[in-house]
Amino acid sequence: MPMKFPPPLRRLFGAPTAFQQIVSPAQKPAAARAKTVARARTAAPRLTEITGFGRNLGGLKMLEYVPAGRKGRMPLVVVLHGCLQNARDFDRGAGWGLLAREHGFALLYPEQTRLNNSNLCFNWFRPSLVRRDRGEIGSIREMIASVSARHAIDEKRIFVMGLSAGGAMASALLATYPDVFAGGAIVGGLPFGAARDAMGALSAMQTAPRRSPEEWADLVREVSPAASRFPSVSIWHGTADRVVSFSNAEASLAQWLALHGADPAEETVEEFPGGSRRRWPDSQGGAVELVTLDDFGHGVPVGARTPARTATQGPNFMLPSTVSLADSLVDAWKLNKR
Repeated sequence: MPMKFPPPLRRLFGAPTAFQQIVSPAQKPAAARAKTVARARTAAPRLTEITGFGRNLGGLKMLEYVPAGRKGRMPLVVVLHGCLQNARDFDRGAGWGLLAREHGFALLYPEQTRLNNSNLCFNWFRPSLVRRDRGEIGSIREMIASVSARHAIDEKRIFVMGLSAGGAMASALLATYPDVFAGGAIVGGLPFGAARDAMGALSAMQTAPRRSPEEWADLVREVSPAASRFPSVSIWHGTADRVVSFSNAEASLAQWLALHGADPAEETVEEFPGGSRRRWPDSQGGAVELVTLDDFGHGVPVGARTPARTATQGPNFMLPSTVSLADSLVDAWKLNKR
């Protein structure tokens, strides 16, 4: 049955040239042909919906984009939208499809349905839906298995990123399937285990629960007791986020630093216009980082490096920034390396 949220959560979470082109499209003027080519290059690739990918106990939709002509095995990025969003709109706004086509990596978009959640939020706060091989998280694992079986996916280069509720679900995937992912990004999200029901989720969004780093880490160890390593984690959060408190970024950082056993003394800090990046390496070649965006709200930071992307304030949660999340992750995850 659909999950019903309290009112506060619902508020948080809708000419002559033309005639010539019709009768003789092959005879377009040079300027018109150039515009057509430019539009084709900047239009986001079409996502394809895949059905029959598994038992799908979580009742999610699956969409994918796999670039043609790629030689060898390719990386895979799992992208999780936030509340009030869908896969296609998220892809157009964040620009992942354009980057996947340019660099030759595959995309997987799990998509929430209104039958599961009337606000299209992934149900990251329901323990039964974020247990290994069960519920929504199990459906996403089946999607990964499906795209990997049908295409040449490099299973050592599978990554996940998500925004808001999608960020909390990305955290759940990293915690529950550390053997599947090489890395992940939690954007405006919450740490794993922050809530166990809808009211607890609303409370955690306003202020992260108070726990020690080891208590946060134990929540992950409980679901992945045999894990010998954990994926690299990149945490992105705006200091002006009024939907998910910045305290959740700090809690996520504490959780993953404890799991990685990172040495606080090895912290490096990089300042950039509009924010900073703090990074801690671990002993196994991985890392945990916190990217703090100054005076930034709740959404995906969309930079100006790719002008085709649209950055707008409002419910799309694609916000103009001095840095581009997608471009940064492409570089960090070496998705631009063949």
